[in-house]
Amino acid sequence: MSGIEVFLDDTPGEVRGVVVRNGRYERLILQREDESPMHRPGARGVGRVTRVEPALRAAFVDLGGAGPAGFLPLGKGQTVRVGEGVEIEVTAAPREAKGPTLRRLGAPSGSVGLITPGPDVVAQLQALAPGVEPVRGIEAIRASREAEEAALASGEVFTDRGLDVAVQRTRALIAVDIDHAPAAGRDARKGRAEANRYGLEQTARMIRLKGWGGLVVVDLVGTALDPAEVGAMAKAAFDGDGATFGPMSRFGVLQLALPWRARPVEEVLNDASGRPSLLSRAIAVVRALRHDLLCDTGTPRLVARCAPDEAALAAPLAARLGPRAIVQADPALAPGRFVISED
Repeated sequence: MSGIEVFLDDTPGEVRGVVVRNGRYERLILQREDESPMHRPGARGVGRVTRVEPALRAAFVDLGGAGPAGFLPLGKGQTVRVGEGVEIEVTAAPREAKGPTLRRLGAPSGSVGLITPGPDVVAQLQALAPGVEPVRGIEAIRASREAEEAALASGEVFTDRGLDVAVQRTRALIAVDIDHAPAAGRDARKGRAEANRYGLEQTARMIRLKGWGGLVVVDLVGTALDPAEVGAMAKAAFDGDGATFGPMSRFGVLQLALPWRARPVEEVLNDASGRPSLLSRAIAVVRALRHDLLCDTGTPRLVARCAPDEAALAAPLAARLGPRAIVQADPALAPGRFVISED
């Protein structure tokens, strides 16, 4: 794969958009049917102020419906009152039990509720790759699975470059470690510079894929580095991400901050224990069943057997695939395990 490719996996229960650039997964957009359209970045609506926090220079806004209140930062000179209606735009999706982040547009133009939803997966793919038609079907399902695996990984090794990039998130920050094994006989300084340039490019790509934001701390290769050279590399790598760059330390550590926009991929897919949630496991059954139905168009019916709680969620989703798709509960199967066979 080269250039840019996009994939659209529209499995019932969850639509996935995937962007591949130069053969590597760069974006994984997840949109589930149980998500509120009002919480989608880019959504516009009317809310009502429920609490004002002067110490935070912010207010909390009821957007109507279920879910936590939105967080509305207040700029210098901006004030709101409890009970006041405001027209808003969502700038960041909910995450970690926090509500969506909002931007005030002005006075309300109606009652509390949604005015226009944010862009769906198709629209987001069009914005990221204008003019590129999404690949659907079997290839899209396979791409979405591979992108999920890459997004949940803690790093990547680039053996052809002797490079190992680890990217991990804590509650406070994203920690990045770029390790390099220089090739014998090569100019050490040039090799170090190239390792940092490529390492920063891959760091930016992996953070986009994971849907992360916040403070990023990057441990670069070497210590006696040119701050101007590294700064130019970092700005090129994170171009278009809204990054704010801090100084580079004398220990070869670079700091930057990225705005939150999406909900992190692992938070969408996993439960509090870090394992795939019940809904994720159920959708995985339906996605696998859909894949096999597309691969085998001659078999009258395919049956997916899975754990009873997964089957309860998967069966109504699979019914939308047509009469050839059947889901059956099997108490003998452990959570996350399923079997697909001919009826």
